[in-house]
Amino acid sequence: MKFIIGLLASASLSCFANTTVIYNVNGYTPTYKGDTKQFSTLVIKDGKVVKTGNDSLKASYPDATALDGEQATLLPGLIDAHGHVIGLGNNLSQLDVRNTRSVDEVGKKLAEFAKDKQGWIIGRGWNQEQWPGAQFPTAADLDRYVKDKPVVLSRVDGHAVWVNSKAMALAGIEKDTRSPTGGEILKLDSGLASGVFIDKAETLITQHVPKASHASINTALDNAGKHLLSLGIISTHDAGIDYDTWQVYKERAEQGTLPLRIVAMLSASDPKLDTMLKAGRYKDMHDYMSIRSVKVYADGALGSRGAALIDEYADRKNYHGLMLETQQKLEQLFTLSFENGFSANTHAIGDKANRIVLDAYEKVFKKSGGILLRNRIEHAQIVTPDDIPRFKSLKIIPSMQPVHATSDMHMAEQRLTDKQLTGAYAWKTFLEQGSIVAAGSDFPVELADPFDGLYSAITRMDHNQLPKGGWRPKELLSRDEALRAFTLGGAYAAHQEFKLGSLEQGKWADFILINKDYFTVPVSQIHDIKVKQTWIGGELKYQRDR
Repeated sequence: MKFIIGLLASASLSCFANTTVIYNVNGYTPTYKGDTKQFSTLVIKDGKVVKTGNDSLKASYPDATALDGEQATLLPGLIDAHGHVIGLGNNLSQLDVRNTRSVDEVGKKLAEFAKDKQGWIIGRGWNQEQWPGAQFPTAADLDRYVKDKPVVLSRVDGHAVWVNSKAMALAGIEKDTRSPTGGEILKLDSGLASGVFIDKAETLITQHVPKASHASINTALDNAGKHLLSLGIISTHDAGIDYDTWQVYKERAEQGTLPLRIVAMLSASDPKLDTMLKAGRYKDMHDYMSIRSVKVYADGALGSRGAALIDEYADRKNYHGLMLETQQKLEQLFTLSFENGFSANTHAIGDKANRIVLDAYEKVFKKSGGILLRNRIEHAQIVTPDDIPRFKSLKIIPSMQPVHATSDMHMAEQRLTDKQLTGAYAWKTFLEQGSIVAAGSDFPVELADPFDGLYSAITRMDHNQLPKGGWRPKELLSRDEALRAFTLGGAYAAHQEFKLGSLEQGKWADFILINKDYFTVPVSQIHDIKVKQTWIGGELKYQRDR
């Protein structure tokens, strides 16, 4: 785009004093009323939207800085309502074993990565479901490649770690080490720990990994920010931050140096939760940082069989997964959050976990209130048809990640019966009953690209367009519905629907320019859409190299 060169050289980028008119664009925005509006001209002043309209609007602002959009498609900036910012930033510099096809492929990557490294070797992304036999690996598998340094590799979903013998020795893991409540140490036939630790058992290992410094958190934040901006994400909801990250986030917000908007949830498992709650809710004047919710963890993940199910797993007899907290403990955490004015956003994947979480919300609402705080269930992946209406009656927001359905579909059919799948990944059912769905990706569990998520929501197919017609297609969303979930849905879930999520008068001018028309391009090409520019508050934050 021709106008970019001039903008990059212009000091006006860093101030809001002038009115700017961006014209000759192919613009779309969802609106608060529920429709999608088209426009060709966008007027911005002081970082906020003044008006959208047709080409004649430009003449009404003769003194404004006029920028020719050269017919690029313009959309509101996208909101990822569930991700892990520091985890993503760390992933960009740690060992990445995503999409590996065998234990040996992981081992070779590990051996190469560990050559010049000292201390603990950290990585993420393995998924045994993608390997021959789909069996969980062992410490011995890692020992063949690295045995003199401790190795900790998180499963792609973050709900299990695979470690070598050195890591287990440093952590003091012995034959009689017991699995903690809410976790499982997988064992060999000999009774020894296999090297895989699920959910709360992870901490038996991870508590020995050196703690991240504030400098490393800042670096991870900057790296993640650059990556997310390049994907058109202007705001993300960080699903569970610890005390050190909380400190860094507030420092950066006060300095005005956050790379993008962040809605941070305090981790309920952090030992300093009380300290963070007592400090109160937080937001800066430009809406770059908002802290007003607590992330609670109810169960594990489906891939590691940690999701808590009412009926047994189809591929593991007499096994129902893991509840990480009792209903009583969930009620205590909800009450603590509400008393401090914070909403509770609870991770629940299995149908048992979703039911227990809904029961806990309902009981606390009746006892002490909190129903109007826009509480959420994060993932809401497998929910019984009887429990789906309870989200509406209890005003619980389903915060869902469309790409999980297309990533999980083959594995889910192994783990679950058809009956258990009836209410699984049910975005359309939630929308039809009047729930507001907040869409995200759960990065770095999944890739952060929101156009992958939009494609998954619209097609429920993989990138090879399989299965034809989509997996369990009654839950398909329209392009409008999917875009709304990735914009206004996320804004609503963060109490920001009057500030973000659409290009309407008075809202922040957060928008993206993309290389294809999202609404008219063949559906098979939606996941290939690339972002050319990302703007936040009327400022250019990212420009794609030609």
